Amino acid sequence: MRDPGLLHALLGVDTANALDSHPKVGASWEGFVLEELIGLAGGRNAYYWRTQAGAELDLLLVAGGRRIGVEVKYADAPAMTRSMHACIESLKLERLYVVYPGSEAYALRPNVEVLPLPVARERLGG
Repeated sequence: MRDPGLLHALLGVDTANALDSHPKVGASWEGFVLEELIGLAGGRNAYYWRTQAGAELDLLLVAGGRRIGVEVKYADAPAMTRSMHACIESLKLERLYVVYPGSEAYALRPNVEVLPLPVARERLGG
């Protein structure tokens, strides 16, 4: 579900403390981030991508032949995953952004960055 407010209402989550301890906190974070970034995508096409083998990408943005991937992780220090490697190769991504709730941006490898949401907004807003 992409609307975190509706998700919270359906789950009966009415405080930040209740959300922090709820098993769906990751799904809530993902929905919130996707809504924010899809709204900024403008004229770019936005897609979800998944292979039969189970590799997936939360958001693929395509514009003018450029492909930018976005993976959303509710983790303190996201790292590379097999899915990330697969989507970089299969989709020929120019960049992959991993958006997390932390405050520091850092590179995982060339063209793959872990970003706080405000930095991801800046990168994708223009």
